Amino acid sequence: MPRTLPAALAGLALTVAVTAAGQAADLPRRAEPPPSLPSLPVFTWTGFYAGLNAGYGFTGGGSGFTDPTYGTVTGGARGGGFAGGGQIGYDYQFTPGSGLVVGAEADIQGAAFARANAAYLGTTPYYSVRPGLDYFGTVRGRVGYAFDRVLVYGTGGFAYGDGARADGASAYPGTLPESFRTGYAVGGGIAYAFTDKLSAKVEALYLSLGRRFSGATYYDAATPAYHGAGRSDGNFGLVRAGLNYRF
Repeated sequence: MPRTLPAALAGLALTVAVTAAGQAADLPRRAEPPPSLPSLPVFTWTGFYAGLNAGYGFTGGGSGFTDPTYGTVTGGARGGGFAGGGQIGYDYQFTPGSGLVVGAEADIQGAAFARANAAYLGTTPYYSVRPGLDYFGTVRGRVGYAFDRVLVYGTGGFAYGDGARADGASAYPGTLPESFRTGYAVGGGIAYAFTDKLSAKVEALYLSLGRRFSGATYYDAATPAYHGAGRSDGNFGLVRAGLNYRF
């Protein structure tokens, strides 16, 4: 009997070991968790940009005005026309995704506005000595709110413009108005970013480049014709679309 006890204990230990090994094999394996996917970058409007724009300028005014010396002048209205050029700017977005955006933009564009139509004092031609508008530009601040890739903004600031002298201005004996004038621009727009780099905008501005000029009307008997201040047509609206590349 004493000799069989160790053998029995050894057999029991072997049985327990085999059973434990089998149960361990049946347990589920601990696998490493899958790696988390990288988070996509949140879009932001922050950065420098440059681009091109094109649109149409709308001038106001009726078909007549009053000359301070001789009375009613019929005609002389100036039509609107195409305007196009380029812009550069910088935006800063406080919170990527959606949030407040502030920035600044400078632009310059050529203008192909229609010439003023014929004006008359009675039946005698009346020629305005005011210059036309061949180009204009603005330097403006921008404040808006971004809804991810959509930006709605208001804008305003300094405006300037210049143009050629009017036909017949050399016949005017008085001091001619300066061709370069300054003023202001206000408006707003909406922009959409197609990619992280490329965006498009639609914008409406009101520009005031009118400059006070009250030179006396001169009658040129040799022509015969009147030469005077004419209509003050330095104010106009502008609707344009633009394309920007963000660096």
